[in-house]
Parts: sequence; structure tokens; C-alpha cells
Amino acid sequence: MFKHKKITSRAIKNKARRTLSNKFVKSKKSYVVDTSSIINKFLPKLIKKGLNGLLIIPNAVIAEMENMANKGREEGFIGLEEVAKLHKLKHYYPIKPYFYGNRPNEMQIKFAKSGEIDALIRSIAIEKKSDLITSDLVQAKTAQAYGLEVVYLAPKIKPEKKHWLKTIFKK
Repeated sequence: MFKHKKITSRAIKNKARRTLSNKFVKSKKSYVVDTSSIINKFLPKLIKKGLNGLLIIPNAVIAEMENMANKGREEGFIGLEEVAKLHKLKHYYPIKPYFYGNRPNEMQIKFAKSGEIDALIRSIAIEKKSDLITSDLVQAKTAQAYGLEVVYLAPKIKPEKKHWLKTIFKK
């Protein structure tokens, strides 16, 4: 009999990250930013490291953060505040925030968990011939599959906390 090696979700994700890069070209270019890169506060850090050019913020991203904020979720407020900071940074760095695209329709909102909003974001990157900035692994890999250049910024992975009962009663 064959012994199947149990592969963990973390191992699968680590393997998927190997072909992604957090590098960007410092010459002026256009970038489409997704919700995860904004909420994880990566944009100001990239800008200070030399990212410049047009930062295309899809209206679908704003709508997603607005929806989160309306539901009382902290991520929504963080994201909206980060976008507001871009307007201050544009006075000191060579960036130009630019809002583009339609707000998601009812069907796209309903199926957001299935990737409908992410698809809207990728379609803008394709249309505008822009690189995609994301910290969402699935979004990054899907964008690569479509042939997009991706700047992937891995979020800090929080170690899993083991409940004290789980350490006593192992499966």
C-alpha cells in the first residue's frame, strides 16, 4: 500500500508563495491596489521604499471597505483611513491616487466570498495594463494565472494558539 503524506494547508500556501515576489520597478508605472494591501497598511511602506506612479484604487475596493465599516468591522475603518493617508503622501512622494471602475453590483456583492470582487479588481489591472499589489495569496496566484505582474506582500502570519484542552486530548 501507498502511504500518503499528509500535507498541511500551511505547507501548500508556503509552496504557492515561492513564485511570488514583493519587488516592484522604481520607474513610474501604474499599479492596481486591492483591499488586502490597503487594510494591511502596506502602501505607505512601499511608497517610502520608492514605489511611484499611478495608484489605481478600484471603486469596488472602496465599496468593500465602506461595507465593512458600515458593519462595524475595524478593517473597514483602517482601510478608509489608509486611503485618506494617500492623499497626504501624494504631496511628498511622486504618487497619484486614482479611483476607477464601477461599484460592485448586487450579484458581485452576494458572491464576494467566491471571488467576484477580486475578479473586478483583476479586470481593472488587465484593462489598465497595470501591476497588481495584493497581500491576498489566492488573489496573487489567480492574477499570475492571468499573466499579470504581481507585487505580493505577505501578511504577518499569526501563530496558531492551541487551546489547553487540545494539548491534553490529541486526536
